[in-house]
Amino acid sequence: MATSVETLSKLERRLTISFPLADVQAEVEKRLKARARTAKAPGFRVGKVPMKMVAAQYGYQVETEVLNDKVGRVFNDAANENNLRVAGYPKIEPKTGEAAIEGSVSFDAIFEIYPEVKIGDLSGLNIERVTADVSDIEIDKTLDILRKQRVHYHVKGEQSEHGDGGLVNSAQNNDRVTVDFVGTIDGVKFEGGEAEDYVFVLGEGRMLAEFETATIGLLVGESKIFSLVFPADYHGKDVAGKTAEFKISLKKLEWSHLPEVDGEFAKSLGVADGNVTTMREDIKVNLQREVGGRVKTKNKESVMDALIKISELDVPRALLDQEVARLTEVTRQDMAQRGMNVANVPFPPELFVAQAERRVRLGLILSEFVKVNKLQATPDQVKAQIEEFAQSYEDPREVLKYYYTDRRRLAEVEALTLEENVVNFVLEKAKVTEKSVAFDELMGSAAKA
Repeated sequence: MATSVETLSKLERRLTISFPLADVQAEVEKRLKARARTAKAPGFRVGKVPMKMVAAQYGYQVETEVLNDKVGRVFNDAANENNLRVAGYPKIEPKTGEAAIEGSVSFDAIFEIYPEVKIGDLSGLNIERVTADVSDIEIDKTLDILRKQRVHYHVKGEQSEHGDGGLVNSAQNNDRVTVDFVGTIDGVKFEGGEAEDYVFVLGEGRMLAEFETATIGLLVGESKIFSLVFPADYHGKDVAGKTAEFKISLKKLEWSHLPEVDGEFAKSLGVADGNVTTMREDIKVNLQREVGGRVKTKNKESVMDALIKISELDVPRALLDQEVARLTEVTRQDMAQRGMNVANVPFPPELFVAQAERRVRLGLILSEFVKVNKLQATPDQVKAQIEEFAQSYEDPREVLKYYYTDRRRLAEVEALTLEENVVNFVLEKAKVTEKSVAFDELMGSAAKA
């Protein structure tokens, strides 16, 4: 076997390999004989088919398998012998004509190697580390959301166990209305512009603002005619940007009743004894857990951005293409799971290139950073991380079982723990500025992929 390595560019290499054709022929003959023992053909017993017929039927397939196996082994051996860390998969090109060596099988393997990663001085980094607190204000806001999730309605003006809705009998914000409406453009009805017994809640923004404004103030049995201009970017392209005339009739009016924050409400949230103080503490713990996760994510992003900024490396095209393909498939599957027909939806690679490059670049940096600084996740750290996950579940033991019985799931936790090791290490070495972030700002921020 002969090998030679040629440098084509900073990362690209060409490995030329040749091995005796006799070795291939011997292996093909060996496999055909093994295949012959179970081969079937009309007029012959199993295992008695002539070798010429076996070779005619299976020869091409077996030869292809042998070449693929031989090429793979020889390439891997040659890469190891030449201390080449191959990134992605090689492109195999058989040598033909004058380039071929008589009596040998020769091929070129063109591939990329992993780049050298140079990471700058951490002490020169300036990183902003965010913090956030959970106060009574956030607890009260959460309680308001939970109350709205449990809202129920009573007919306005009719006495119920919660009253009759007050003195104002016309439609107001937060009321649930049932209406008939019909819309026309230039005197002609249009698709989607007519409905009977249509129900919506005023103030939720489900209807266009002009529609809600026209509804407010109506009494049951009253009608109103009004104009409405559809937004230029309205999802219904046939009416987008056009002016319609609507007639709306209010058929039913209900007022919203929110549950009181009392013992019964606490029990509805799972507090067995109905203790309101316990309920607030539970909400605070859950909010702190959510805030802690968001803070970790933002600080991790800051650290990763800083590492990318001070690192020098070339990104192998092969790894970039693989990540683009992976992100494309993830997007395709996600859209399909949402009920979208993606059979004919184009997914241009350029949509994913920036994200893919960041992920590949960061992966290479982290791999080098962890190796140099010995930041691998320990079993104890992984267990502690899983136990932290388990705190929000009724049976923590089931959570432990969930991760420890699946190597893939466990690997995900190991990767997460490793990233935390990196974040903590960098923050210890860099110049860190603390910044307190408002709860609403933190919860409304979107994390990078």
